[in-house]
Amino acid sequence: MAFREQDLDALMYDYPAKVKRNRKKHILVRDTSQQKQEIEANTRTIPGIITNRGCAFAGCKGVVLGPLKDMVHIVHGPVGCGYYSWLTRRNKARTDEGGKNFIEYCVTTDMQESDIVFGGEKKLAQLIDEVVETLKPNAISVSATCPVGLIGDDINAVSKAAEQRHHIPVLSFSCEGYRGVSQSAGHHIANNGLMEHVIGDSDSEEAPGKYAINMLGEYNIGGDSWEIERILEEIGYTLVSVMTGNSSYEELREAHTAELNLVQCHRSINYIAEMLEKKYGTPWLKVNFIGIESTVESLRDMALYFDDPALTQKTEEVIARELARVEPVMEQYKKICKHKTAFCFVGGSRGHHYQKLFKELGIETILAGYEFAHRDDYEGREVIPEIKMDADNRNIPEIKVEKDERRFRLKIPPERMEELKDKIPLSNYPGMIPDMKDGHIVVDDLNHFETEEFIRILKPDIFASGIKDKYVVQKMGIPSKQLHSYDYSGPYAGFNGAIRFAKDVADGFTTPTWNFINPPWQNEPLLSGTVEEGEHTC
Repeated sequence: MAFREQDLDALMYDYPAKVKRNRKKHILVRDTSQQKQEIEANTRTIPGIITNRGCAFAGCKGVVLGPLKDMVHIVHGPVGCGYYSWLTRRNKARTDEGGKNFIEYCVTTDMQESDIVFGGEKKLAQLIDEVVETLKPNAISVSATCPVGLIGDDINAVSKAAEQRHHIPVLSFSCEGYRGVSQSAGHHIANNGLMEHVIGDSDSEEAPGKYAINMLGEYNIGGDSWEIERILEEIGYTLVSVMTGNSSYEELREAHTAELNLVQCHRSINYIAEMLEKKYGTPWLKVNFIGIESTVESLRDMALYFDDPALTQKTEEVIARELARVEPVMEQYKKICKHKTAFCFVGGSRGHHYQKLFKELGIETILAGYEFAHRDDYEGREVIPEIKMDADNRNIPEIKVEKDERRFRLKIPPERMEELKDKIPLSNYPGMIPDMKDGHIVVDDLNHFETEEFIRILKPDIFASGIKDKYVVQKMGIPSKQLHSYDYSGPYAGFNGAIRFAKDVADGFTTPTWNFINPPWQNEPLLSGTVEEGEHTC
């Protein structure tokens, strides 16, 4: 069914007037007759409302820094913060021959009440010394949590002193959880730190092979990056670094040598993409390796950028072989999935990426949104100049990136660049809204009340969710495909990932489990009331 504005008003009937005015700005019903539809995003969640967001610390340490395998990531704070960000996303990493891999370690200063009173700087310094002596990592990161910012521990000074003692990089990140409205602030802080202290910190001037690329915003959840790398390497690309799935500090130092940056998750890594373009002249291309059609489109866009007949031919050969292998398998699952509907609300770009994979299976996404997006993730990057700076954004220190006079070079002529921008998403992301159909719903920072109400009204067949809300959805009798860490499945990227995703979704539809679960509205009357005796006057 097509959702209408009056339906939205009815859904929000129980909200207080002020809350209703606020939430209406974060929800829109797609109407293609309007030239522009604006949505509110990246503002603080209304106090008292339960949503699925994380904190700035989670975005910095948990998302961007955590997958770097040759670094030890120290959490300066209570043990709970360290545990919360320890492998909750199932970032996989292989140990290179003769290399180091500390991804399975959880290292924290375990701050206690006495540390809050007297300060934790000495404890942090001692822990860094122990880490260097015991594990001998290539580098160390120190991430601050809320108590650290409140008591004023100077993690920057402690890290610099440790760096001088041990002669290895010790990077500090002031990513206290309260520093932003969501984990998006932590992404930004991590991007700034990696750009300022890691990327380009090597003597290399050229990449080790042809068609050199960086993959940005890919975190190897369930092995996604390995499937993408399989395809790219077979075609002939030289993968310089991945930011940051199955990657390392040493690889990131070489990122300046790439000829093109691929951006998978726009929200978490677009800052580095922009800074690399400004400092080294390396353009970025928005890609999507979720789904067969999207993977094919991204591979062809890349071949068009490099404009080499041999590369284009190899790209088409790989695409033809993979399609011949996977399409017959996908047809089996389409028979089970077709004509069904989905909600797709998870993380950053995943809420958009997976809509195309659902569509390939015959599933229509009727509601979609993000936990921590900005307006440009919904409306496209052309709205960035319109976004106003607020107090929360000022909590994130800006770094000044300037053109590197020695290393900056245009990778392709300016005329060719402008020509390509009309054909492929080069240095551009058009956002989610253009892909939504009339009557479909786009919602930012979906909360639990709205989740239940939208499910009650629209009755989706499947809900693509995150970790925190999947159980609520399943108790309502709706299959939940957890796309934050894939539970125990994956990879879902690339050609092989599409097949695995299709199988998991089809299994979710065909399992008899849902026959034993009744959503609340099947057990309770939709309307209830009482009849009272007596006279009534108007």
